[in-house]
Amino acid sequence: MTDQNNQNNQNDEQMRAEEAQAMDRVVNATRQVQVAFAALQGQFAPQGSGKPSKMALQTFDAALQALEDAQAAFDEVLNDLLDGKR
Repeated sequence: MTDQNNQNNQNDEQMRAEEAQAMDRVVNATRQVQVAFAALQGQFAPQGSGKPSKMALQTFDAALQALEDAQAAFDEVLNDLLDGKR
């Protein structure tokens, strides 16, 4: 019975770690979007030329995609929690 309890505790710990990781991923991706947006915004008037660089646009696009992916992963965890699967 103790082995079963230990295994259950390990599974619970692993699920909590996955949940925390999913939340951290959303937070970090959000920060990256903010950084990329600020860099892109600086290339528009009045500070910049009004012609953003291809690199700035690609960086912003990649940050948005990473955020979307992080949100999708978090949604899966959240749905499992709401459904009582975690």
